[in-house]
Amino acid sequence: MRNYGTARRVMVTGGAGFLGSHLCERLLERGDDVLCVDNFYTGTKDNVAHLLNHPRFELMRHDVTFPLYVEVDEIYNLACPASPVHYQHDPVQTTKTSVHGAINMLGLAKRLKAKILQASTSEVYGDPQVHPQPEGYWGHVNPIGIRSCYDEGKRCAETLFFDYHRQHKLRIKVARIFNTYGPRMHPNDGRVVSNFIVQALKGEPITVYGEGAQTRSFCYVDDLVGGLIALMDSDDGFTGPVNLGNPGEFTILQLAQKVIELTGSKCTIVRQPLPSDDPMQRKPDLALATKALGWGPRTDLNEGLGKTIGYFAARLPSAAV
Repeated sequence: MRNYGTARRVMVTGGAGFLGSHLCERLLERGDDVLCVDNFYTGTKDNVAHLLNHPRFELMRHDVTFPLYVEVDEIYNLACPASPVHYQHDPVQTTKTSVHGAINMLGLAKRLKAKILQASTSEVYGDPQVHPQPEGYWGHVNPIGIRSCYDEGKRCAETLFFDYHRQHKLRIKVARIFNTYGPRMHPNDGRVVSNFIVQALKGEPITVYGEGAQTRSFCYVDDLVGGLIALMDSDDGFTGPVNLGNPGEFTILQLAQKVIELTGSKCTIVRQPLPSDDPMQRKPDLALATKALGWGPRTDLNEGLGKTIGYFAARLPSAAV
């Protein structure tokens, strides 16, 4: 009875989160049936409220660290807190979500013979000694630091995916996601783009850690979602891992100055000590994504920040600008 209907049945774990909600939206737009699974630890129903009456959308409260029995054709495994504030709040649960969650979703995919995509992260490269970071680089990660619950949890999940692929011939896809931003980011998630925008809109000082010389590459959410779908739809012979992000590289200080400019804020910049294990460089090598998927980002930072600032400005009653 699988594939009896005309629509592809797709499950998105972490589907009520920032990235997951945009993915659910895009999948519905192309005609898929979407099962959104989330335990609402960091995700929120507000992110998918506009989808609840859609005839092909279903929302399920569930924690992926426990087994799940449903019938689907494809699985996007996005479930895991992705910002340092959230994943360091309960580091043991973060590791469980990455590892137990991967085991449970891989087991489900094995039973269903479904294709499954893992949302991995650029954090598997740690504080890189190779720049930009290609997929063949094994990384430079502290296994016992305060970020390890996320970094090593995602690395272990990648191991599990490839072992299931080799041992059980499972159809897998692994995406290494670089810094992504856009509407529906949590205002208090501790990520640099949302932090800076919220502080600027409130007229508060913008907090820069260290000298602000560390670099990041920022990918707008619409571009990233397009990359995930292109990866899932690619030939089964291509598993990844593949970098998805934007190669435009900016220092944190440059980002702070750009946010102040685009918001018209009069706020100042204050400095705090650099957090432990904070990577000094982050930039994706996109040669593989370009060759294998024909994919690349289209949204420049000014355009993406403008849309994100507009989103937060409409939702912050105390905005000063």
